[in-house]
Amino acid sequence: MLLRLRVSLPDRPGGLGQVAKALGTLGADILQVTVLEREAGRAVDDFTVSWPGPVTPAEARDRLSAVPGVKIEGVWTTKEVPGTALDYDLLSHVVAEPGRGLATLVDALPGLCGAEWSLAVADGAVRHASLAAPESFDLPEPPPRPAAVDASELRLMLLPVLDHGVHLVVARAADGPGFHRAELDRASRIVDVVAKLAARSA
Repeated sequence: MLLRLRVSLPDRPGGLGQVAKALGTLGADILQVTVLEREAGRAVDDFTVSWPGPVTPAEARDRLSAVPGVKIEGVWTTKEVPGTALDYDLLSHVVAEPGRGLATLVDALPGLCGAEWSLAVADGAVRHASLAAPESFDLPEPPPRPAAVDASELRLMLLPVLDHGVHLVVARAADGPGFHRAELDRASRIVDVVAKLAARSA
């Protein structure tokens, strides 16, 4: 089973090794570590791990919470296999067929963002939706710029694509953490590039 764990830990020598050792002791194989922030003496890292056998996010959280100084901010299942370069694959598809750029982007965003689904909304209607996305969606007050918000049972990332008149919504289940500003910045940059490529085909 692939899991992602968001961990806040002391930003000092040996801190990362302590978490890695704890994960190894529990039988988890670390596939990737992404540093999201380092400030105020703490670091926030995302670990992608392969965990043998069935384990629930709650069980993984309980097992790691015993590590001194470590705070588990979220544990959730993921389909994002490290090393697959999904962002490059996305851009290759968009360059090959820019007229479908936004639809291709919506399909790719869940894998890129460790989320369950995404969709594009315009004028109150869903224009395109990824697998597992709802057929309709009541968009909160559309923000003028990218924003991360928590809604009922969902963590949302809202990404306006103003030149195309749509808002993109990316949803993560509530058992995962809210979208970090580093995730929001990455997604915003990808959306901006795809929107520009798609506009050239209009």
